[in-house]
Amino acid sequence: MHKSVIKNPVSLFFFKAIGLYIVWYLLYDLWIHPAGKLDLLVIDNLIYASSGILKLLGYQLIDYPYSAAIRSMGIDGAHGLWVGDACNGLTLFALFTGFIIAFPGPVKSKLWFIPLGLLSIHLINILRITGLAVTQLYFPDSLDFNHTYTFTFLVYGWVFLLWLGWVRLAGKV
Repeated sequence: MHKSVIKNPVSLFFFKAIGLYIVWYLLYDLWIHPAGKLDLLVIDNLIYASSGILKLLGYQLIDYPYSAAIRSMGIDGAHGLWVGDACNGLTLFALFTGFIIAFPGPVKSKLWFIPLGLLSIHLINILRITGLAVTQLYFPDSLDFNHTYTFTFLVYGWVFLLWLGWVRLAGKV
């Protein structure tokens, strides 16, 4: 490979990002996802937190019996939501973390920025699930659209803003 390509910061970023993506893909598909424990832990937390917010807002929830297979929550009077592995945010955690690791910047700053970013992404996902439950109660016909487009745009938009924040922060250090 030509030395100028390796020294080019943009090329270096892309090589790191692609390498980290491959590592994540292999780890997740071959080990983490088949075990299922991390996915279930995150989904349980999302359901618990979203249910707590809805209860604080005065909603009566559907009383589902606990089971790892159920992964559901919802407002009484609606059908309820099933939270799948693809909606738990782990892939977003990996994309966010990979970008921060691949992008130049001080390691010390990455050590606090990554956990705070992951926490904020998780909180946004809790709000997304809460919003979808309310949407399902009042506007059930728009649930699919809002799940597929509106809330996806908002969550990915938040991740983009975090990345932008990192680029600006890393540029000042």
